[in-house]
Amino acid sequence: MKPLTKLRHNIDKVDKEIVRLLNERAELVSQIAHIKKKNNISIFSPEREALILRKIKAINKGPLNNKDLEIIYREILSVCRALRITLHIGYLGPQGTFTHLAAIRKFGARSKFLSCDSIKDVFEHVEKEDVNYGVVPIENSIEGAVTYTLDMFLESNLKICAEIFLNISHSLLRVSENKRLTKIYSNPQVFSQCRQWIIHKYPKAQLIPTSTTAKAAQMAKKDENSACIGSHMLASLYGLKEINTHIEDLPSNVTRFLVISKSDSLPSNKDKTSILFSIKDKVGALHDALDAFKKNGINLTKIESRPSKKRPWEYYFFVDFEGHRSNKRVAKALDLLEKKCAFFKILGSYPKEIDDYRR
Repeated sequence: MKPLTKLRHNIDKVDKEIVRLLNERAELVSQIAHIKKKNNISIFSPEREALILRKIKAINKGPLNNKDLEIIYREILSVCRALRITLHIGYLGPQGTFTHLAAIRKFGARSKFLSCDSIKDVFEHVEKEDVNYGVVPIENSIEGAVTYTLDMFLESNLKICAEIFLNISHSLLRVSENKRLTKIYSNPQVFSQCRQWIIHKYPKAQLIPTSTTAKAAQMAKKDENSACIGSHMLASLYGLKEINTHIEDLPSNVTRFLVISKSDSLPSNKDKTSILFSIKDKVGALHDALDAFKKNGINLTKIESRPSKKRPWEYYFFVDFEGHRSNKRVAKALDLLEKKCAFFKILGSYPKEIDDYRR
């Protein structure tokens, strides 16, 4: 037992040093927070936190992987931030939705979270300053864009200040596994992501769509002959049992979320910008508009079209591309693009998140 005792003694010494360094870090953060308050600077800096996480991952030599380190540091950042202010975050609820999980991962457990009934409600709470930031889904790697979020940017003046990637893993949850399963509740997108598993395991079950996976859990809680599909977090929140795990048909199931606020982010050296525009109705108009990016060597990462809902066959285009709007090449491209558009709007520049959550 002597080797074990010695190793535990060494761990105690390391823990003592960790506590000392954490408190030293907290003291430095408090000094920075005082300066920020004096100069009316926001406590939460997406670009600074992105830089911190990138540096931590760059120097990491294991055995902890980058995903583990990010989880630890997100909480350190959250706790240190809470020494001066507690951020209030709105998200598409109720508790236990994947948007809730994404909000916790981004802002840490020390933040206060407000459950919102709809994506529109998230935008409204941020606009009214009931919360500091909002978290909304924007696209899934399997199902594509969340069109309601795209449409909200047509109406709102809020900006995108950060993005979040979350690996989506689904579980089958029930009150009791001993009863015959006749109904399964979940969000329609979740049913699509688990279609083959459901057909194989429960081909005769009635699939009942709900607005969120959390509401599906609430329904499943009331009926022993039913189940819901959603995150593992729902089990503890709603008193359900996790019967099957990882039931999604494809393992590379990732959802991207956006953080919305009154302003976007400062440059972090690895950024993305999102814009919204419509073009004049003429041959080659879209090609000519997008040529502004090619001429300035800017890489597009996403383009999505949505009907304007004002006139038939009129469309708006949502585009994501690499670079910050303050960059000279980006600014030049945007200036050139705006001249070719009937409508043009910058939705925000923000740190490009390194997606370590893909399997």
